[in-house]
Amino acid sequence: MADNRDKRLKRKVRRAYIISTASIALVLFMLGIVSYVTLSAVSAARGLQENVVLSVEMADTLFGNEQQDIMRILNEREETAHVAFLSKEDKVNDAEFRRQFELDIDEILGENPLRDSYEVTLKASRATNDDIDAFVAAMSEVTGVEYISVPPVEVIETMQTNISNISIGLIIFLGALLFISLLLLNNTVRLAIYSKRYLINTMKLVGATKWYIMRPLLADALKQGIWAGIIASALVSLAVYGTELFTPRGIELLGQIEVAVIIGSLVLLGIVITVLFSAAAINKFVNMRSNKIYLY
Repeated sequence: MADNRDKRLKRKVRRAYIISTASIALVLFMLGIVSYVTLSAVSAARGLQENVVLSVEMADTLFGNEQQDIMRILNEREETAHVAFLSKEDKVNDAEFRRQFELDIDEILGENPLRDSYEVTLKASRATNDDIDAFVAAMSEVTGVEYISVPPVEVIETMQTNISNISIGLIIFLGALLFISLLLLNNTVRLAIYSKRYLINTMKLVGATKWYIMRPLLADALKQGIWAGIIASALVSLAVYGTELFTPRGIELLGQIEVAVIIGSLVLLGIVITVLFSAAAINKFVNMRSNKIYLY
């Protein structure tokens, strides 16, 4: 009879261990997916900021070396992220440009009225109205620069405001989810230790020290955290792989380094959370009086 009771107790403890491990893994998986989506959205928003392009048009009287001097000046500017040369022949032969005018303006005028230009993409951190005004003022003084076209001020201001609001909202959402996840994980770990409260009390009654009781339980918590983190990381990896595989045109939402950081953080978070929460729960039952345990 006693053997059957011990076997049932062991099965119950093992079942609780498996269920708690799976619960921790699923919470970590959810946290990893939301982190991936949040960072992808922030990265996409930052990409929009890097789409502010200024067109620096040059005079037709410039020679090749003079154009190279302007390009050198543009590359040395702190606001510049990328510079691309666009000839007037490429502009007039652009299908979209011709569709807008619905006429071959070079044939009507007898010559190409457009100018060679450098298309300057600004850095995300410098795509503000003040930085653009400073850039335009400085480049307008450069010999050979005929005209600088910039996006409308309203478009830039609206884009900056929307991106800031989206980024702040996503970060707040991620923080709230992290707080909720910690509460769920704390309850899960506490329930797992709760199933072992009689074992803890028995060890106390036979004279085991506090560290002697905590050591094997913390070792189990460490293993549980590792397994939960590995399971969650595997699920996140599969989800990310599937997302990037079936996303139109194979768009990579995040780089491999960012994904690796998220996956590694899940394993580390699983270990830290299970060990810390287990230590707190074990300490509570170790310090609890024996008569209280049976009433808990």
